[in-house]
Amino acid sequence: MPLTGLRKAVTTTLTRSRTEIPEATTWVDVDATALLDLRTELKETGAAPGILAMVARFVVAGLARFPELNSRVDTERGEITHLDGVNLGLAAQTERGLVVPAVKDAHRLSMRGLDAEIRRLTTAAREGTATAAELSSGSFTLNNYGVLGVDGSAAIINHPEVAILGMGRILPRPWVVDGEIAVRHIVQLSLVFDHRVCDGGTAGGFIRFVADCVENPKSALADL
Repeated sequence: MPLTGLRKAVTTTLTRSRTEIPEATTWVDVDATALLDLRTELKETGAAPGILAMVARFVVAGLARFPELNSRVDTERGEITHLDGVNLGLAAQTERGLVVPAVKDAHRLSMRGLDAEIRRLTTAAREGTATAAELSSGSFTLNNYGVLGVDGSAAIINHPEVAILGMGRILPRPWVVDGEIAVRHIVQLSLVFDHRVCDGGTAGGFIRFVADCVENPKSALADL
């Protein structure tokens, strides 16, 4: 099987990522029960955005607070460049292989606006109609590997980006609430980041911000 086309492009990008980027991974288990409850409430009043769009809104807000994770490393000039705005990449598995279409100016979109763009882009990616610009303009990637039936992953950063946030499947699990064991819907979030742009404090602050939003979505959305 020759390495050609999309498979060759994926191989080149991921190999360069592992060669150049000193990556580190951090993760957290999150109680997503309130997020699922909120989506149920929204369904009762009309079309509700998908869970991925809701998490995407929290990710964009988190990047505004931790801009180090929305940046580029220029090794030739010895500089780290913080980017203006967020083009949110979405890892999508297609029959041709893995592609990452990006929601342009995701920071300007509401949760429902993000939902519409995510659905449009993932459909275009799977149908092979996404443009070259849409497939190469991401500044940060959100990877919903939960759709593959897995709980966690240490993903590879999509070079030249500096971080990727992964989300596993949401499952009912035993969880301690107010000192009592209860059944809650738990999801694992994992962040892989370029250690050149920040240290664990920044990475931990970002993933904890997103996790707190997932656990308290109504309060989070009121503040965003």
